[in-house]
Amino acid sequence: MHRFHRSADSGQSVVAQVVDYFAAAIAARELTPGARLPSIRSFALDSQVAKSTVVEAYDRLVAQGLAVSRAKSGFFVCTPRQVLEIGRAPSAPQRKVDEFWMLRNALQLPSQALRPGCGWLPPDYLNDEGIRRVLGTLRREPGDALTSYGEPAGYRGLRQQLQRHLGGRGIEAPLDGIVLTDSGSQALDLAIRLLVQAGDTVFVDDPCYFNFQASLRAHRVNVVGIPLTPSGPDMQQFELELARHRPRLYITNAVLQNPTGISFSAAVVHQILLLSRQHGFDIIEDDTFADLEERPAVRLAALDQLQRVIYIGSFSKTLSGATRCGFVVAKAEWIEAILDLKLATTFGNNELSAQLICKLLLDGSYRKHTEAIRQRLRKAAVSVRKRLRDCGLEPWAEPAGGPFLWVRGGPEMDASAIASAGLAAGILYAPGNVFSVNNSAGHCLRFNVAYSHDPRIYAFLKKQLKLDA
Repeated sequence: MHRFHRSADSGQSVVAQVVDYFAAAIAARELTPGARLPSIRSFALDSQVAKSTVVEAYDRLVAQGLAVSRAKSGFFVCTPRQVLEIGRAPSAPQRKVDEFWMLRNALQLPSQALRPGCGWLPPDYLNDEGIRRVLGTLRREPGDALTSYGEPAGYRGLRQQLQRHLGGRGIEAPLDGIVLTDSGSQALDLAIRLLVQAGDTVFVDDPCYFNFQASLRAHRVNVVGIPLTPSGPDMQQFELELARHRPRLYITNAVLQNPTGISFSAAVVHQILLLSRQHGFDIIEDDTFADLEERPAVRLAALDQLQRVIYIGSFSKTLSGATRCGFVVAKAEWIEAILDLKLATTFGNNELSAQLICKLLLDGSYRKHTEAIRQRLRKAAVSVRKRLRDCGLEPWAEPAGGPFLWVRGGPEMDASAIASAGLAAGILYAPGNVFSVNNSAGHCLRFNVAYSHDPRIYAFLKKQLKLDA
């Protein structure tokens, strides 16, 4: 082996250079399996680096599976092991275009893919700078914020901020009526676990957020879709389905409904609550996009004051998908049961995320950040709406804010076929039937205006719709 020489111009730390030096020697078989690495002391002297540098480099080699440490003997090159893959098919089977197709592809597409059908905001819309700043502050603060499980209901400081936040939406929640979760999805899962059992009937809007369907399918319940109108669910159809079924639960977004972006009218919200009391079903209201609404809307939880409504939300869509934190708000008897379920399934809390979000709420930066998002989405929607109309796609309703446009083509349009072809071309579209329990939205697509500026999105659509001639 040639002698190690550190480089001041490589842009790498000395530790990384030492690791690369040995990794290259092992790959070139200059160091064969079982060979002993130089002692820490001798390599440090010979290479004129600190012993602590060599210790860290050797530890990294062990972590990477290139070396092994033997007590009182030193470090040795590992014998390479073949990765054994049992029963793996040569290629993944083609999946049906459904909610799981949407979930998997949205998360695993390569970075260069186009994502007009994505359900969250692009990284440049989110608060990377604020998160990094607050993480630095938390790192320097005393206490056990970085290691503690935290109290069962979650970080008290954030729950206090949420209590004030909810008050601004007309929801009067006691502090003990708020439980933090690891995400909005976990909040939904806990609420479903509490309220339904396998075989129960649950109403959802049609179309609705596809993860509602995925979660309900996992809980083995009977799902009934209620057709949506621009002012909320079709209440005549709602009552007809109530006569046919005895639903245990109704799950909805009454504000900035996903995928349509509408907010329910006050009259519809009032009627839903009346039917809930008359027929004995409970309600989960998911308000994940609440901070993106352009004008205040009426919420089920505000009119009901948490008597039959469980209210859930999260910060994933406005702050960070990596900083996971959601919440559940409910009456006392339900909260106690939800706490038990939370402890049984996850035990602890994401204490770091909760403290980080609390600081962003306290210093006012979150409010400014969400206002900036609203302004960008407002501007983006104007441009995207025009481009979609040029493709012959018309908005189904005027959204009340947020990132989504729900558009319709002609009856001959097959949105699922467009989505399948688009995926092969590196474009993720969101076809209507992914959101529809009754498969009644085959000529609809959901667009995220924040991801829908690239001309290739519309060129592909025109080709599929035969409008490029």
